[in-house]
Amino acid sequence: MVYLTRLEHFNAAHKLYNSQWSKEKNEEVFGECANENWHGHNFDLYVTIKGEVDSDTGFLMDAKKLGLLIKDHVIKKLDHKNLNMDVDFLKGQICSTENLAMGIWSQLAPQLPSSVQLHCIKLYETPRIYVEYFGEGNLFHDMI
Repeated sequence: MVYLTRLEHFNAAHKLYNSQWSKEKNEEVFGECANENWHGHNFDLYVTIKGEVDSDTGFLMDAKKLGLLIKDHVIKKLDHKNLNMDVDFLKGQICSTENLAMGIWSQLAPQLPSSVQLHCIKLYETPRIYVEYFGEGNLFHDMI
């Protein structure tokens, strides 16, 4: 088994807010991240796939093709967007980095060729905070 990781980058704004709670409860739980005027991040997205190397090419998958899939099905939907308002696959979700990572998985997994599997989405919100998602317990499972 070989693992290949592609790094992409996008910028997006969001706020953490539970619509079932009062403004005060949201501020208590989410602090400044519940700011009504949003806040932004420079996200780094690591997409790792796994599988067997093709003996004809020496590739698990052409990294350039993987990059194009990520850009077409994920980055174009997220870059310079408001995650709470502009992203269809996050509708009805709290726009946490955890939910975003699961949503990215749901967008990307069906696009990959059958010869590889999505292994991990690693999403850095800041240089000190990141989420890793391996496809288990996917809230977006029904979307795949």
